[in-house]
Amino acid sequence: MPVATALAATTALLLTACGGGDSSKGNDKIAGADQGGTGSASPSASASDSITRPDLTLPGDIKETFQGWKTGDATKDAIMADAGHAQTAVTYAVVEGDPDSEALSFYQAGSALPGSQDWVKTIVDSGSTFTGAVRYYSPKLDVFDKQSAGLSYCSDESKAFNKNRKTKKVDKTPANDDSYVLYSTRLEKNGKGIWQTTKLVSDRGNKTCTP
Repeated sequence: MPVATALAATTALLLTACGGGDSSKGNDKIAGADQGGTGSASPSASASDSITRPDLTLPGDIKETFQGWKTGDATKDAIMADAGHAQTAVTYAVVEGDPDSEALSFYQAGSALPGSQDWVKTIVDSGSTFTGAVRYYSPKLDVFDKQSAGLSYCSDESKAFNKNRKTKKVDKTPANDDSYVLYSTRLEKNGKGIWQTTKLVSDRGNKTCTP
């Protein structure tokens, strides 16, 4: 299974890890596609700049772009930056071949973390990694309170491809509607001030994200 396709398949499995889907009440809230808006630019460091963070440097053949992931509001930008880091942490763990990567447990918790770790292990065990570019766009943020928020966004994986870890051979599968994914996440601020992704669900081929 191509890495880009496997990603959606695994995040779909997180629906089970999250109790069969997302909740709409209290502290279980998770972002939906019809919630709040954001501004422009891409996430860099979050508001908690004094925190020592794990390395997320990706190889030169992998590019992640976060389009419209800054609002000008410090709190919202910190939330979105850490959400972006949580995505990059998964990519980093795959590249490193390490399901137990420190980066994963730094930016993810709750049901999102074991789901991501299982996915990374599946990819690593298959002898695969990936190459190319992924664009994250159309973020919609809903801040529930000082400790929790929901973020939904799209990803364009049409230029991301499976690569054999040993031979480096790239499988350039053609793009289609399944190359586009709608993600809905819940984030919670931990004691260190990091907005960890605690729940993650996805819908591949969702019309909200397809061109």
